[in-house]
Amino acid sequence: MDLAERRGMETDVYQPATDSRLLAEAAIDRLSDRPTGRVLEVGTGSGYVAGQVRSALEWDVVASDLNPNACLEARDRGLDVVRGDLVEPFGAERFDAVVFNPPYLPTDPSVERDDWMEVALSGGPSGRAVVEPFLETVRRVLRPDGVVLLLVSSLTGMSDVTELAGDAGFSAIAVTTESFPYESLTVLELIQ
Repeated sequence: MDLAERRGMETDVYQPATDSRLLAEAAIDRLSDRPTGRVLEVGTGSGYVAGQVRSALEWDVVASDLNPNACLEARDRGLDVVRGDLVEPFGAERFDAVVFNPPYLPTDPSVERDDWMEVALSGGPSGRAVVEPFLETVRRVLRPDGVVLLLVSSLTGMSDVTELAGDAGFSAIAVTTESFPYESLTVLELIQ
């Protein structure tokens, strides 16, 4: 596949935005006190967050995404990428940190999702359709002292996400928030 064909894929891959920058900055800040470790970025999209973490920290970084176009774009950034849904591809692997900017926009369930950008943005009716299964499975890939950095939008209901995290065995603290006229974005640090 030539460069022109790959550039056309960018419309099928979530590109860095304010939420990506906020998550990358929070991950670098929260993980910088640990000299080394292993981090997984779930739903990497273009690979921006994983690339920023890899550039700033001396950590082993792995990325994953369900979208094959995203995997190609993240590989173009030099990232180790696995195609798969959430943490499913990582059977016995363990990570010191998992970062995730999930699809969080509340969407009408009767509207069929027929392209990768819709998949990247659609959080189902509550905005939590992807957050819920992620929280139910992420502990399986975390080391005992591992942390999760999860981006949450006010559109998904912060208290609902915090309650889901508690049900999954995590305590949650907000490490950074950025507000806009239409929503607030918060990065939660989830600790086992």
